[in-house]
Amino acid sequence: MEMREKTLSQQYYFKGHIMNARLDQVELPNGKTAQREVCEHLGGVGVLPIDKDGNIILVRQYRYPYDELTLEIPAGKLDHGDAEDAADCGARELKEETGCTAGRMVPLGRIYPSPGFLTEVLHLFAAFDLTEGEMQPDEDEFVEVVRLPVAEVEAMAARGELHDAKTLVALYCAKLKGLY
Repeated sequence: MEMREKTLSQQYYFKGHIMNARLDQVELPNGKTAQREVCEHLGGVGVLPIDKDGNIILVRQYRYPYDELTLEIPAGKLDHGDAEDAADCGARELKEETGCTAGRMVPLGRIYPSPGFLTEVLHLFAAFDLTEGEMQPDEDEFVEVVRLPVAEVEAMAARGELHDAKTLVALYCAKLKGLY
C-alpha cells in the first residue's frame, strides 16, 4: 500500500534563526488533499558524557517554552554550516557546556523528536575518556553542570523526573548497547 503524500504547495509564514514555519498542501494516497503544518529545524546533537567514576554529566538550564529548569544532556544545534559533522558538533557542545573533551565518542543513533510536524533530526552520542577543562558557554547560555551516578539518573528517569526526550533516549540506547 502506497502511503507517501505528494507536496502540492508550500507557504512560509515565519523564517527565524533556528526554525522556519510553513503550511503545505498535500495530496493523500487516496487522492484527497490535506494541509500539513511543518516546522523546519537545523537539527542538532546530544551527548551523554560518562566519566571514569561512572557518573553521568548533565546540565541544568532554564527552558523558556516550559518556564522551568530542566536536567538534560549537553546538546546543541548543527548551526556551523551544511558540512558540519555531527560528532564535531557534539564535541563542541560538550566542551562549551561542561568544559569536558572526550577521548572517545560512540554513536547512539539519531532520533526524530516530534515527527508529526518537526523536521529536526538529533544525533546522539555517548562520550568517554573525558578530560576536564574550562566551560565555554555561548553568551546567551546559562548552565549548571550536575554529576550524578548512572543509577541515580536511571532512578530519576524511572520516577518520571527527567522530561527531556534526547536525554531519556540517549540513556536508554547507551544501556542497550552495554556502554555502562
